[in-house]
Amino acid sequence: MENRWPALSYEQGKPTYETLHLWTQIVGKIRMASLPWINHSWHVTLYVTPVGLTTYNLPYKDKNFQIDFDFITHQLKIITSTGEQRQFDLRGLSVADFYLNLMSVLKELDIYIRIRTIPSEIADPIPFELDFKHATYYEQQVSDLHQAVLSIQDVFMQFRSEFKGKCSPFHLFWGSFDVALSLFSGRAAPKHPGGITGLPDWVAEEAYCKEVSSFGFWPGNDLLPEAAFYSYFYPEPDGYKTANVRPYDAYYHKTLGEYILPYAAVQSAVSPRFKLLEFLHNSFRTGIILGKWDRDAF
Repeated sequence: MENRWPALSYEQGKPTYETLHLWTQIVGKIRMASLPWINHSWHVTLYVTPVGLTTYNLPYKDKNFQIDFDFITHQLKIITSTGEQRQFDLRGLSVADFYLNLMSVLKELDIYIRIRTIPSEIADPIPFELDFKHATYYEQQVSDLHQAVLSIQDVFMQFRSEFKGKCSPFHLFWGSFDVALSLFSGRAAPKHPGGITGLPDWVAEEAYCKEVSSFGFWPGNDLLPEAAFYSYFYPEPDGYKTANVRPYDAYYHKTLGEYILPYAAVQSAVSPRFKLLEFLHNSFRTGIILGKWDRDAF
């Protein structure tokens, strides 16, 4: 049977994850340049598909186009509303190769879009067109990550279906390379302090202008070198960081300011779905009680 919750190793997968992260930034910036601004930066995100990731529909002059990562065939694919199709192989490409290939293909399709080529939310960034350092792509690591995200999306959408208020899509933020879901109380929040590496303060201020409870998953980074789920509130209610959030594997990460549940604890559970739902339900319920959200409304 297909393993819907494959094991993930940040130590082994880091070079591939870093390359893929930067590729999604290039595609995400094209999406950002093509669409009008939507609150909380929801217009910039990518979406999970059965085969990979997509921009969905993007307008350009008298045509529309879409860019898709296909992690089954390991290709990047571009289609247009006029029936044109292009694709190129993802294997063996550096970030610079990927950027130059994609821009060349778009020009062939008479789509001319300029983006800022400095990566976002990354310390010491290398411009895309100069980045020959990141050039690792192991197919199995990408396939396993994609399969894990598909399983995670199923659970998150079950959790989201129980909430009656304003809610984000389940989408991938390419700046921080995490899939996320956010639920809102409807009340205004205090001004966000900003200070996020590689992100203008005004973007963070607008993104967090309303009280929010956010949940997500990412494959790891240098600060937390393992695949993990997270849960946080902004503003964080008094007593949240010392609350007894279940399951027992979950803990509060003081530097990140959020609850963490290791992916390995979910992946190895008798019922990964039940364990992840327990974390989502319990961390949310704890936060809305402490934050005095209107529970009857939601």
